[in-house]
Amino acid sequence: KNTVDPDDIIATYGADTARWFMLSDSPPDRDVIWSDERVQGASRFVQRLWRLVNESAGIAKSAPADRPAAFGAEALALRKAAHGALDKVSSGIERLHFNVCLAHIREFTNALADILAKTSANGGGTPAPDLAWAVKEAAVILVQLISPMMPHLAEECWVLLGQQGLISEAYWPQIERDLLVEDT
Repeated sequence: KNTVDPDDIIATYGADTARWFMLSDSPPDRDVIWSDERVQGASRFVQRLWRLVNESAGIAKSAPADRPAAFGAEALALRKAAHGALDKVSSGIERLHFNVCLAHIREFTNALADILAKTSANGGGTPAPDLAWAVKEAAVILVQLISPMMPHLAEECWVLLGQQGLISEAYWPQIERDLLVEDT
């Protein structure tokens, strides 16, 4: 008989944070266990996403319009992380496993954050064109991945990245299957 009015959470943290919390907390066949600490954690993640997209948008401005012919190790690693997350989240959405999707989005967010931290640590200047293009691609994919769960934040991020139209009307990104193959 644990009831919490979601309107209180929405009023304090926003609808997207409430959605993220409810989807990440448990599978849909179980009851959501409300916790202020978990809601605050969801809110911190939403803020982190906003910061990462802002930082990515700054780098994306220097990205070439056309896809580079070759990618360096960092750019390739980021592209693999982006398309790997896209593949996993696409499969999870089809199966309605949203809590699993959110875990994959968090992993991908960490990979993007690591690349952005390395870029900042290297003087924060303009990265190589291949890396700038990969960051832009990764940020666009990340925003599309969060759009079913956090539509308001996704629309704001979409505009910030300079994309045309509404994200809700955009096509789902295509997975580059070659990036999912690991050579050993």
